[in-house]
Amino acid sequence: MLADLPLARSAVDVDAISRGRPDLLDELLAEASTRVLLVHRGLVAAGAAGLELVPAADLPPGPWEAGELLYLGKEAGAGYLALVLPEALGAERDLDGVPVEGDAPLVALISTLSFVHLRDVGTTLSDRDAGLATTAVALAAWHARNPRCPRCGEATTVTHAGWVRRCVVDRSDHYPRTDTAVIMAVVDDADRILLARATHWPERRFSTLAGYVEPGESLEAAVRREVFEETGIDVGEVRYEGSQPWPFPCSLMTGFRASVRPGAGADVRVDGVEIAEGRFFTRAELGEQVAAGTIRLPSGTSIARALIEDWYGAALPR
Repeated sequence: MLADLPLARSAVDVDAISRGRPDLLDELLAEASTRVLLVHRGLVAAGAAGLELVPAADLPPGPWEAGELLYLGKEAGAGYLALVLPEALGAERDLDGVPVEGDAPLVALISTLSFVHLRDVGTTLSDRDAGLATTAVALAAWHARNPRCPRCGEATTVTHAGWVRRCVVDRSDHYPRTDTAVIMAVVDDADRILLARATHWPERRFSTLAGYVEPGESLEAAVRREVFEETGIDVGEVRYEGSQPWPFPCSLMTGFRASVRPGAGADVRVDGVEIAEGRFFTRAELGEQVAAGTIRLPSGTSIARALIEDWYGAALPR
């Protein structure tokens, strides 16, 4: 089993029972101990020491738009919020490159911070920060993609401290969505690993196979179907290894070790649509090619990297 996957870590109590309190966000904003994570264009405010969490008292006064302020949970008596900043904030500049006035207090606030992609810093964050950032990015993506009711198309209002959207017409409640995906290290009888390059990836970039679970399908069936569709390899035994959220925008990656069915052969026939090339590697081959730069592997934040290094038996050059 894979342990300590970067985005599966958390040390914060999500405190779901408190989300329905109507004055929760106002109460937290008034608390001196409350800390706020800023999310801007899908990026999080972070520095060398981890997330840059702003005291609630340092935020410019609201009011905040619905869905901009989200409750992330609590730890040791302190509450945590995410403030999802407007996409265009700070984007307009005058001829001298100075941000145009408008949301001046917020522009001034973000100008003191660095915003980074969670993929790039997931392995460096503490358990607390990893959980906060992953939840904040996932919720922000959900709100951005779901402003209207999927049943009738009317607008929705945000309730439960950012965890529910309610239709203004039919009063139906809608919750954050998670799409389940499978990702697998396929190994043949010679203990070689199957890696592939997607058609939209640059040359030399290889990873494990992956795909979404279809309606009415088990996780194991999805592993076998995806591997066969993309490479023509017939998989038999499938063993669960671990999972982690992948909020880009809303996936849950479930990791597996899959074995080529005995006697099925290991001739890779890529589909040419999703997969451009694929082949099996021995440990010696993969180690040499990664070290030489002829093969580029996924980032350390991904579960794909963990699956590959678990099979390899050690960390590979990054």
